[in-house]
Amino acid sequence: MADSNALLLATSAMYAVEKMGIPEGLIPLSHAIIYACEAEKSNSVVTALNLAKADAECVKDDNVPNHLKNHPSINDPHVAYKYPHDYGGYVKQQYLPNALKDRVYYKPSNNGKEKNLVRKKFNGGNK
Repeated sequence: MADSNALLLATSAMYAVEKMGIPEGLIPLSHAIIYACEAEKSNSVVTALNLAKADAECVKDDNVPNHLKNHPSINDPHVAYKYPHDYGGYVKQQYLPNALKDRVYYKPSNNGKEKNLVRKKFNGGNK
């Protein structure tokens, strides 16, 4: 997440090697390798993945919040689903089971472009 362009460049290089073959494909592949080596790094995605995986395996509360269920008879009429696009793309509502409702999996680092996510979230960006 510190430099998501590295992922795009790596997949583009893989595609180029598949289509162009060797030796021509080594040029975009080398480009991608150098870019990835020089890119700023973050392990926040790996950390988030591991936290979510551990919760999926260990937390037994798998009750979906009622407002997310697509069945009117079981929904609480006082807690309706809020369509995020009606609120500018984001709206605060509970998506996780009660046992996990306050869990935060992704925590941006201060590396590369990821630090801009921290700045946006805590300095007046979409909340």
